[in-house]
Amino acid sequence: MIASRSGRPLPLAAVVLVTSCVFLLAAAMFFVAIGQPPLRVMADLVLFATGDGFSREESLLKAAPILLCALAAAIPGRLGLISVGAEGQLHLGAIFGTALVLAMPAAPAILLVPATLLAAAAGGAIWGALPGWLRGRFAVNETITTLVMNYIGVLMVNALVFGRWRDPENLGWPATARFPEAAQLPVLPGTRLHLGLLLGLALACFCAWAFARGIRAERVRVLAMNRKVGETFGLSFPRYAVLLMALGGAAAGLAGISEAIAVQGRLQPGLSLGYGLTGFLVAWLCGHRFLLILPVSILIGGLLAAGDSLQLFSKIPASSATILQGLLFVTVLAVPGLLRRRPT
Repeated sequence: MIASRSGRPLPLAAVVLVTSCVFLLAAAMFFVAIGQPPLRVMADLVLFATGDGFSREESLLKAAPILLCALAAAIPGRLGLISVGAEGQLHLGAIFGTALVLAMPAAPAILLVPATLLAAAAGGAIWGALPGWLRGRFAVNETITTLVMNYIGVLMVNALVFGRWRDPENLGWPATARFPEAAQLPVLPGTRLHLGLLLGLALACFCAWAFARGIRAERVRVLAMNRKVGETFGLSFPRYAVLLMALGGAAAGLAGISEAIAVQGRLQPGLSLGYGLTGFLVAWLCGHRFLLILPVSILIGGLLAAGDSLQLFSKIPASSATILQGLLFVTVLAVPGLLRRRPT
C-alpha cells in the first residue's frame, strides 16, 4: 500500500496499473519521436527478449551482472549506506580473478574455478570495504568515495591490459591471453547460462533470508534507523559498515570475473556495459528488497538483450533500449510519488 496525502492507502494494484500505463505512453511517445511505429517496436522488444530459447538465454546472461551489482548496492543499503561503487568493485574482482588465472594457468578446473571466484570476491570486497572503513571511522561520505573509486577500477583494468598483461599474440589488441579451458565456469547443460547467474540467484535468496530474521538482522535494522541508539546498546556502526560494504563488493567482484571468463573469455577493456550503475538503480528502485531485485534484474536484462537485436534486425539504435530503461526508472520512481501527493 502507498498512502496518499490524505493518509488513505492507495491499492498496490492501482499504483502498478497507473505506472505501467504511464511507462507505455512515454515509450510510445519516444518511438513516435524517432519515427518508428510504437506497437511494432514494442512487440519486437518482447519478441527479441523472450521469443525463443536464444533470446531468453541472452536476457538472463545480461541479467546476471545486473543482479550481482544490484546486490552490491542493496546489501550496504540495508544499513542506510548509499554505495554506487559496484562498477569499480566489478573491475577489481575481474583483476584479482584474472591475476590468479594468469598465475596458475595449468591448474585443474576443480581447483582453478573456486580459487578464481574466491579471488574475485576478495578483490571486490577490498574495494568495497575501503569506503566502508572511511565512512565508519572518519565519516567520509561513501557515495563520493565509491563513485571516485569506480573510475580508478576501470583505469586499473585499462592500465593492465594495455601494459604488462597484454598478450603479444593479440596483434596489438589490448587484452590478456585467452583463459584456459579449466578456468571456464560451469554452465547448465544445453545452455550458455553460467555459474555466475546461479550464484546471483542463490545470493539474493540467502540475503532475503539472512536480513529477515536473526539477531544480526535486528542489529543492522537498529543501526540503520538510529546509529546513536544502536551504539548505546554496544553495536559498532564502523564494523557493520565495513562488513556490509565488503559483502556487497564481493558480489560485484563475482560479476566482474563471470563476465571476463564466461562472456569475453579474457580480460579486456569494455568489461562492463554500465552494469554497476544499472545495478544501483535496480536496487534503489526495489527498495533494497532482495527478492524483488530478481525479476527487475531479469526485466532490465531483457531490455538490454532486445536492444542489441533491435539494432541488428530492425535497424533501430541499440541505445533505444537504454533510453527505455531510463524511462522505466523515472516512471516507477515518479508516479508513486505523484499519486502519494494527490488528495483522494
